[in-house]
Amino acid sequence: MQIFDAIATRNALPFERLIPALRAMFAADCTVPTRHVHELTSPNGERLTSLLMPAWLAGRYYGIKTINIAPGNAARGLPGLHAAYLLFDAVTGVPLALMDGNEITARRTAAASALAASYLVPNKARHLLVVGAGRIARLLPDAYCAVRPIERVTVWARDRDQSDTLVSELLASGHNAVAADDLQSAVRQADIVSCATLSTTPLIEGAWLQAGSHLDLIGSFTPAMREADDACFSGAALYLDTEEALQKSGDLIGPLARSVFSESEVRGTLTTLSRQQRAELKSEVSAEASTRSVFKAVGTALEDLAAAMLVWEAAQVQI
Repeated sequence: MQIFDAIATRNALPFERLIPALRAMFAADCTVPTRHVHELTSPNGERLTSLLMPAWLAGRYYGIKTINIAPGNAARGLPGLHAAYLLFDAVTGVPLALMDGNEITARRTAAASALAASYLVPNKARHLLVVGAGRIARLLPDAYCAVRPIERVTVWARDRDQSDTLVSELLASGHNAVAADDLQSAVRQADIVSCATLSTTPLIEGAWLQAGSHLDLIGSFTPAMREADDACFSGAALYLDTEEALQKSGDLIGPLARSVFSESEVRGTLTTLSRQQRAELKSEVSAEASTRSVFKAVGTALEDLAAAMLVWEAAQVQI
Protein backbone atom coordinates (compact mmCIF):
# COMPACT_ATOMS: atom_id res chain seq x y z
CA MET A 1 0.00 0.00 0.00
CA GLN A 2 1.40 3.38 -1.01
CA ILE A 3 1.16 6.42 1.25
CA PHE A 4 0.67 9.93 -0.16
CA ASP A 5 1.24 12.74 2.33
CA ALA A 6 -0.23 16.23 1.93
CA ILE A 7 2.47 17.45 -0.47
CA ALA A 8 2.35 14.36 -2.68
CA THR A 9 -1.45 14.43 -2.77
CA ARG A 10 -1.51 18.15 -3.63
CA ASN A 11 1.09 17.84 -6.37
CA ALA A 12 -0.89 15.08 -8.08
CA LEU A 13 -4.04 17.21 -8.29
CA PRO A 14 -3.44 20.25 -10.53
CA PHE A 15 -6.77 21.76 -11.52
CA GLU A 16 -6.01 21.31 -15.21
CA ARG A 17 -6.23 17.54 -14.60
CA LEU A 18 -8.63 17.40 -11.65
CA ILE A 19 -11.50 19.31 -13.30
CA PRO A 20 -11.67 16.98 -16.34
CA ALA A 21 -11.40 14.00 -13.97
CA LEU A 22 -14.46 15.24 -12.06
CA ARG A 23 -16.32 15.79 -15.32
CA ALA A 24 -15.62 12.21 -16.39
CA MET A 25 -16.65 10.80 -13.02
CA PHE A 26 -19.94 12.70 -12.91
CA ALA A 27 -20.72 11.38 -16.37
CA ALA A 28 -19.87 7.80 -15.34
CA ASP A 29 -21.90 5.31 -13.30
CA CYS A 30 -20.30 5.85 -9.91
CA THR A 31 -22.05 4.38 -6.86
CA VAL A 32 -22.30 6.74 -3.88
CA PRO A 33 -24.07 5.33 -0.79
CA THR A 34 -25.34 7.58 1.99
CA ARG A 35 -22.51 8.65 4.24
CA HIS A 36 -22.26 7.21 7.74
CA VAL A 37 -22.13 9.52 10.76
CA HIS A 38 -20.84 8.28 14.11
CA GLU A 39 -20.74 10.22 17.37
CA LEU A 40 -18.01 9.23 19.84
CA THR A 41 -18.01 10.51 23.42
CA SER A 42 -14.93 10.25 25.62
CA PRO A 43 -15.16 9.57 29.38
CA ASN A 44 -14.71 13.30 30.09
CA GLY A 45 -17.67 14.20 27.85
CA GLU A 46 -15.77 15.46 24.78
CA ARG A 47 -17.43 14.60 21.48
CA LEU A 48 -15.85 13.41 18.26
CA THR A 49 -17.91 13.22 15.07
CA SER A 50 -16.69 10.78 12.44
CA LEU A 51 -18.03 10.81 8.87
CA LEU A 52 -17.46 7.86 6.54
CA MET A 53 -17.95 8.63 2.84
CA PRO A 54 -17.73 5.60 0.50
CA ALA A 55 -17.91 5.46 -3.30
CA TRP A 56 -16.93 2.96 -5.98
CA LEU A 57 -16.64 2.27 -9.68
CA ALA A 58 -17.68 -1.34 -10.24
CA GLY A 59 -14.75 -3.52 -11.24
CA ARG A 60 -12.20 -0.73 -10.75
CA TYR A 61 -11.82 1.27 -7.54
CA TYR A 62 -13.48 1.50 -4.13
CA GLY A 63 -12.65 4.32 -1.74
CA ILE A 64 -13.63 5.60 1.69
CA LYS A 65 -12.92 9.03 3.12
CA THR A 66 -12.97 9.31 6.90
CA ILE A 67 -13.41 12.79 8.38
CA ASN A 68 -12.99 13.27 12.12
CA ILE A 69 -14.30 16.51 13.64
CA ALA A 70 -13.13 17.30 17.18
CA PRO A 71 -14.31 20.71 18.46
CA GLY A 72 -12.15 20.34 21.57
CA ASN A 73 -8.99 20.48 19.49
CA ALA A 74 -9.02 24.28 19.48
CA ALA A 75 -8.00 24.26 23.14
CA ARG A 76 -5.14 21.89 22.27
CA GLY A 77 -3.84 24.08 19.46
CA LEU A 78 -4.82 21.44 16.90
CA PRO A 79 -7.01 21.69 13.78
CA GLY A 80 -10.58 20.64 14.47
CA LEU A 81 -10.84 18.49 11.34
CA HIS A 82 -8.69 15.64 10.09
CA ALA A 83 -9.39 13.48 7.04
CA ALA A 84 -7.82 10.43 5.42
CA TYR A 85 -8.64 8.62 2.19
CA LEU A 86 -8.22 4.89 1.66
CA LEU A 87 -8.32 3.54 -1.90
CA PHE A 88 -8.91 -0.16 -2.69
CA ASP A 89 -9.06 -2.40 -5.73
CA ALA A 90 -12.82 -2.90 -6.18
CA VAL A 91 -12.42 -6.51 -7.34
CA THR A 92 -9.85 -7.96 -4.95
CA GLY A 93 -10.32 -5.61 -2.01
CA VAL A 94 -6.56 -5.05 -1.85
CA PRO A 95 -5.67 -1.69 -0.22
CA LEU A 96 -3.88 0.43 -2.81
CA ALA A 97 -3.16 3.74 -1.12
CA LEU A 98 -3.63 5.97 1.90
CA MET A 99 -3.89 9.67 1.00
CA ASP A 100 -4.20 13.02 2.74
CA GLY A 101 -7.96 13.58 2.99
CA ASN A 102 -7.74 17.29 3.73
CA GLU A 103 -5.96 17.98 0.44
CA ILE A 104 -8.38 15.81 -1.50
CA THR A 105 -11.39 17.53 0.07
CA ALA A 106 -10.18 21.08 -0.48
CA ARG A 107 -8.98 20.63 -4.04
CA ARG A 108 -11.97 18.61 -5.28
CA THR A 109 -14.32 21.19 -3.70
CA ALA A 110 -12.73 24.09 -5.58
CA ALA A 111 -12.56 21.97 -8.74
CA ALA A 112 -16.30 21.18 -8.56
CA SER A 113 -17.10 24.90 -8.51
CA ALA A 114 -14.85 25.45 -11.51
CA LEU A 115 -16.46 22.51 -13.31
CA ALA A 116 -19.89 24.10 -12.85
CA ALA A 117 -18.51 27.43 -14.05
CA SER A 118 -17.15 25.80 -17.19
CA TYR A 119 -20.77 25.12 -18.17
CA LEU A 120 -22.60 28.10 -16.66
CA VAL A 121 -20.29 31.12 -16.78
CA PRO A 122 -19.97 33.10 -20.05
CA ASN A 123 -16.50 33.16 -21.61
CA LYS A 124 -16.43 36.94 -21.25
CA ALA A 125 -16.35 36.73 -17.41
CA ARG A 126 -13.15 38.32 -16.12
CA HIS A 127 -13.75 39.44 -12.52
CA LEU A 128 -13.90 36.91 -9.66
CA LEU A 129 -14.95 37.86 -6.13
CA VAL A 130 -13.87 35.39 -3.44
CA VAL A 131 -15.88 35.65 -0.22
CA GLY A 132 -13.87 34.05 2.56
CA ALA A 133 -10.15 33.56 3.17
CA GLY A 134 -9.82 29.98 4.37
CA ARG A 135 -8.33 26.81 2.89
CA ILE A 136 -10.82 26.47 0.03
CA ALA A 137 -11.04 30.21 -0.70
CA ARG A 138 -7.29 30.20 -1.31
CA LEU A 139 -7.71 27.64 -4.08
CA LEU A 140 -10.60 29.26 -5.95
CA PRO A 141 -8.64 31.73 -8.12
CA ASP A 142 -6.42 28.97 -9.54
CA ALA A 143 -9.43 26.69 -10.06
CA TYR A 144 -11.43 29.35 -11.90
CA CYS A 145 -8.42 30.40 -13.98
CA ALA A 146 -8.32 26.83 -15.29
CA VAL A 147 -11.72 27.32 -16.97
CA ARG A 148 -12.11 31.08 -17.55
CA PRO A 149 -9.71 33.93 -18.41
CA ILE A 150 -9.91 35.64 -15.01
CA GLU A 151 -8.12 38.99 -15.04
CA ARG A 152 -9.06 40.37 -11.63
CA VAL A 153 -9.61 38.76 -8.22
CA THR A 154 -11.22 40.61 -5.32
CA VAL A 155 -11.20 39.13 -1.83
CA TRP A 156 -13.59 39.93 1.00
CA ALA A 157 -13.59 38.38 4.46
CA ARG A 158 -15.00 39.50 7.80
CA ASP A 159 -11.44 39.82 9.10
CA ARG A 160 -9.58 42.34 6.93
CA ASP A 161 -6.23 40.96 8.07
CA GLN A 162 -7.18 37.58 6.61
CA SER A 163 -8.21 39.25 3.34
CA ASP A 164 -4.90 41.08 3.15
CA THR A 165 -2.95 37.88 3.83
CA LEU A 166 -4.75 36.02 1.07
CA VAL A 167 -4.32 38.92 -1.37
CA SER A 168 -0.57 38.94 -0.66
CA GLU A 169 -0.42 35.21 -1.43
CA LEU A 170 -2.40 35.66 -4.64
CA LEU A 171 -0.20 38.55 -5.79
CA ALA A 172 2.90 36.45 -5.13
CA SER A 173 1.47 33.65 -7.29
CA GLY A 174 0.77 35.99 -10.21
CA HIS A 175 -2.89 36.96 -9.72
CA ASN A 176 -4.13 40.55 -10.05
CA ALA A 177 -5.75 40.67 -6.60
CA VAL A 178 -7.15 43.32 -4.26
CA ALA A 179 -8.96 43.27 -0.91
CA ALA A 180 -12.43 44.80 -0.54
CA ASP A 181 -13.84 46.58 2.50
CA ASP A 182 -17.42 46.85 1.23
CA LEU A 183 -19.01 43.53 0.28
CA GLN A 184 -22.03 45.09 -1.44
CA SER A 185 -19.87 47.18 -3.76
CA ALA A 186 -17.63 44.21 -4.52
CA VAL A 187 -20.59 41.97 -5.41
CA ARG A 188 -22.08 44.60 -7.71
CA GLN A 189 -18.85 44.72 -9.74
CA ALA A 190 -18.11 40.99 -10.00
CA ASP A 191 -18.92 38.61 -12.85
CA ILE A 192 -18.49 35.62 -10.53
CA VAL A 193 -19.13 35.59 -6.78
CA SER A 194 -17.72 32.51 -5.04
CA CYS A 195 -18.48 32.04 -1.34
CA ALA A 196 -16.48 29.66 0.84
CA THR A 197 -17.44 30.52 4.42
CA LEU A 198 -18.95 28.96 7.54
CA SER A 199 -21.61 31.68 7.81
CA THR A 200 -24.93 30.94 9.50
CA THR A 201 -26.57 34.14 8.23
CA PRO A 202 -26.81 35.37 4.62
CA LEU A 203 -23.84 37.37 3.36
CA ILE A 204 -24.91 37.92 -0.25
CA GLU A 205 -28.10 39.75 -1.24
CA GLY A 206 -29.71 39.03 -4.58
CA ALA A 207 -30.28 42.74 -5.19
CA TRP A 208 -26.51 43.21 -5.40
CA LEU A 209 -25.88 40.66 -8.15
CA GLN A 210 -25.39 41.75 -11.76
CA ALA A 211 -27.64 40.46 -14.51
CA GLY A 212 -25.90 37.48 -16.08
CA SER A 213 -23.55 36.99 -13.11
CA HIS A 214 -22.77 33.65 -11.49
CA LEU A 215 -23.11 32.91 -7.76
CA ASP A 216 -21.15 29.95 -6.41
CA LEU A 217 -22.11 28.78 -2.90
CA ILE A 218 -19.63 26.39 -1.28
CA GLY A 219 -20.39 26.82 2.42
CA SER A 220 -23.79 25.98 3.96
CA PHE A 221 -23.35 22.23 4.03
CA THR A 222 -25.72 21.92 7.04
CA PRO A 223 -29.31 23.16 7.54
CA ALA A 224 -28.07 25.77 10.03
CA MET A 225 -25.71 27.50 7.57
CA ARG A 226 -26.47 30.20 4.99
CA GLU A 227 -24.46 32.38 2.64
CA ALA A 228 -27.20 33.82 0.38
CA ASP A 229 -30.56 35.49 0.97
CA ASP A 230 -33.80 34.35 -0.69
CA ALA A 231 -33.54 36.98 -3.43
CA CYS A 232 -30.38 35.30 -4.74
CA PHE A 233 -32.53 32.40 -5.95
CA SER A 234 -35.50 34.33 -7.26
CA GLY A 235 -35.44 34.28 -11.06
CA ALA A 236 -32.04 32.60 -11.18
CA ALA A 237 -31.04 29.46 -13.06
CA LEU A 238 -30.27 27.09 -10.16
CA TYR A 239 -27.90 24.13 -10.44
CA LEU A 240 -26.66 21.73 -7.73
CA ASP A 241 -23.70 19.41 -7.35
CA THR A 242 -26.13 16.62 -6.39
CA GLU A 243 -29.81 16.51 -5.49
CA GLU A 244 -28.77 15.76 -1.90
CA ALA A 245 -28.04 19.48 -1.53
CA LEU A 246 -31.79 20.13 -1.28
CA GLN A 247 -31.88 18.21 2.01
CA LYS A 248 -28.55 19.37 3.45
CA SER A 249 -28.09 23.08 2.80
CA GLY A 250 -29.72 25.89 4.75
CA ASP A 251 -29.26 28.03 1.64
CA LEU A 252 -31.79 25.80 -0.13
CA ILE A 253 -34.01 24.39 2.62
CA GLY A 254 -35.36 27.79 3.70
CA PRO A 255 -36.12 29.27 0.26
CA LEU A 256 -37.61 25.96 -0.83
CA ALA A 257 -39.96 25.91 2.16
CA ARG A 258 -40.95 29.53 1.45
CA SER A 259 -41.71 28.70 -2.22
CA VAL A 260 -38.99 31.01 -3.54
CA PHE A 261 -38.31 28.16 -5.95
CA SER A 262 -39.55 24.59 -6.31
CA GLU A 263 -37.62 21.36 -6.81
CA SER A 264 -38.96 21.20 -10.36
CA GLU A 265 -37.26 24.54 -11.12
CA VAL A 266 -33.77 23.19 -10.41
CA ARG A 267 -32.12 23.19 -13.85
CA GLY A 268 -29.72 20.33 -13.26
CA THR A 269 -26.78 18.81 -11.38
CA LEU A 270 -23.15 18.20 -12.21
CA THR A 271 -24.19 14.78 -13.47
CA THR A 272 -26.75 16.17 -15.93
CA LEU A 273 -24.37 18.94 -16.98
CA SER A 274 -21.51 16.51 -17.55
CA ARG A 275 -23.69 14.18 -19.62
CA GLN A 276 -25.32 16.91 -21.70
CA GLN A 277 -23.96 17.74 -25.13
CA ARG A 278 -21.68 20.76 -24.69
CA ALA A 279 -22.89 22.46 -27.91
CA GLU A 280 -26.50 22.15 -26.77
CA LEU A 281 -25.73 23.55 -23.31
CA LYS A 282 -23.64 26.40 -24.74
CA SER A 283 -26.62 27.37 -26.87
CA GLU A 284 -28.88 27.40 -23.81
CA VAL A 285 -26.47 29.54 -21.78
CA SER A 286 -25.96 31.99 -24.65
CA ALA A 287 -29.72 32.34 -25.12
CA GLU A 288 -30.05 33.36 -21.46
CA ALA A 289 -27.09 35.67 -21.23
CA SER A 290 -28.91 38.08 -18.90
CA THR A 291 -30.08 35.33 -16.51
CA ARG A 292 -28.18 34.95 -13.27
CA SER A 293 -26.95 31.47 -12.45
CA VAL A 294 -26.50 29.93 -9.01
CA PHE A 295 -24.50 26.81 -8.22
CA LYS A 296 -24.94 25.21 -4.80
CA ALA A 297 -22.62 22.43 -3.65
CA VAL A 298 -22.48 20.34 -0.48
CA GLY A 299 -19.85 17.85 -1.63
CA THR A 300 -20.04 14.20 -2.62
CA ALA A 301 -17.86 11.10 -2.21
CA LEU A 302 -17.85 10.79 -6.01
CA GLU A 303 -15.50 13.78 -6.15
CA ASP A 304 -13.19 12.25 -3.53
CA LEU A 305 -12.95 9.02 -5.51
CA ALA A 306 -12.16 10.89 -8.74
CA ALA A 307 -9.35 12.76 -7.00
CA ALA A 308 -7.96 9.64 -5.33
CA MET A 309 -7.93 7.77 -8.65
CA LEU A 310 -6.01 10.65 -10.20
CA VAL A 311 -3.40 10.56 -7.42
CA TRP A 312 -3.00 6.78 -7.66
CA GLU A 313 -2.87 6.51 -11.44
CA ALA A 314 -0.39 9.39 -11.78
CA ALA A 315 1.93 7.56 -9.40
CA GLN A 316 1.69 4.33 -11.43
CA VAL A 317 2.78 6.15 -14.58
CA GLN A 318 5.89 7.38 -12.78
CA ILE A 319 6.89 3.94 -11.51
